[in-house]
Amino acid sequence: MNITIRYSEFVDALIKCNACERLVKYRETVPSLPRFSNNEYWRKPVPPWGDLDNPRIMIVGLAPAAHGGNRTGRMFTGDASAQFLFRALHECGLSNNPFSISRIDGTRVKCVYITSVVKCAPPDNKPTSSEVKACVGKWLINEINAIKPRAIVVLGEIAWRGVSMALGLRGGFKHGGVIMVNDVAVYMSYHPSPRNTNTGKLKLSELVNILCTAARHAGCPIPQSQGNPQA
Repeated sequence: MNITIRYSEFVDALIKCNACERLVKYRETVPSLPRFSNNEYWRKPVPPWGDLDNPRIMIVGLAPAAHGGNRTGRMFTGDASAQFLFRALHECGLSNNPFSISRIDGTRVKCVYITSVVKCAPPDNKPTSSEVKACVGKWLINEINAIKPRAIVVLGEIAWRGVSMALGLRGGFKHGGVIMVNDVAVYMSYHPSPRNTNTGKLKLSELVNILCTAARHAGCPIPQSQGNPQA
């Protein structure tokens, strides 16, 4: 079956999911921020998105942000973590824009498929083990099998845990680490959250390096002039 058709069917099923009672309650009742008071919040499981014609790199985050994906309806869109990630993707030539603001912002990615371990925004950005297990078993494993990425970039320890569960991997999370699973390279990075980026725990140059390395492994063209940002 064509991957675009599979994706459409996947999203149709995903946005109807009510499997985790705690997550459903939170995503539907999280209060809107004053600056977004005129926005209609998505408040459903947040679909993955990306280059369905050539999805060689899978980027896996923790979960939608309460006022990011849970508001905009697109993973890594509309919050500070998204803007940091897209600055890095743009440096690698994997995004036409250095931002991800809304579903109609004109941003397009190349070679990249963006998803998350947990599909609903969790309270305090902390899903439970059972919620992670449920989402991995119901959604993430199917995504990996359908996309068949050549490289996977996990953003943070929970993302690593979910991908490890999906692929049957062992070992702990290590920023900058990489592990091979058959011909698929799994790269590890700290999550681009303000807690990590504002403190310098994760520098833009580090994330760019990881993404560009993943892109080269996956066979995605990287412009010679890109991939060397100022930290």
